[in-house]
Amino acid sequence: MRQRARKLVGAFVMVGFAVVYPLLMMALAQFPVVQTAGEPWRTLIYFVLGFGWALPMAPLIKWMARPDRN
Repeated sequence: MRQRARKLVGAFVMVGFAVVYPLLMMALAQFPVVQTAGEPWRTLIYFVLGFGWALPMAPLIKWMARPDRN
């Protein structure tokens, strides 16, 4: 697949992920375990949930940026 096509596919995947991921994280944040946790724990949980998108997106971005084979 050429880089241009990979970027197009990756853009659609990213948009879909940007819609689904926040909804799932908001649902997880409403679990009673999170709500009853102390303030430092909730801060850590929200930090992990907030930046958790980077782990699945990093390989996708690397795949999109890979140069074409000649």
